[in-house]
Amino acid sequence: MRLVLDTNVVASAMLWGGTPLSLLQAGREQRVGLFTSTALLAELTNILSRTKFDRKIVASKLTIDQLVDRYADLTTLVRPIPVSGIAPDPDDDEVIGTALAAQAQWIVTGDKPLLSVTEHRGVRIVPVSEAVQSLTAKR
Repeated sequence: MRLVLDTNVVASAMLWGGTPLSLLQAGREQRVGLFTSTALLAELTNILSRTKFDRKIVASKLTIDQLVDRYADLTTLVRPIPVSGIAPDPDDDEVIGTALAAQAQWIVTGDKPLLSVTEHRGVRIVPVSEAVQSLTAKR
């Protein structure tokens, strides 16, 4: 299965672990293909740079660049297909364009406005719980 993880899912996995971390683990174990874009990696860097996450970053004993590089190593970089006006938040069109370029089956996100799209051109937009449940069932 080919997945694009929204940056909120990646940041949550890196900083808190829990259910989102199992998606990164599935990528490490090559049970899924993880895809991203330069813009999504830049957004991840931006999110991790917020002062509210400083303690979590320090506790990880890694720099922000190291965290982003580790995620990038798990993924295949694609150039997003330009789309606009699909998601309520125009920034989320980048996630959709990345998924289209990756020929992903799913976008995994915790973002409620993006989840409201549900599907675009064959790419389903699902919450973390649904993605993890599906991967667990396929084991």
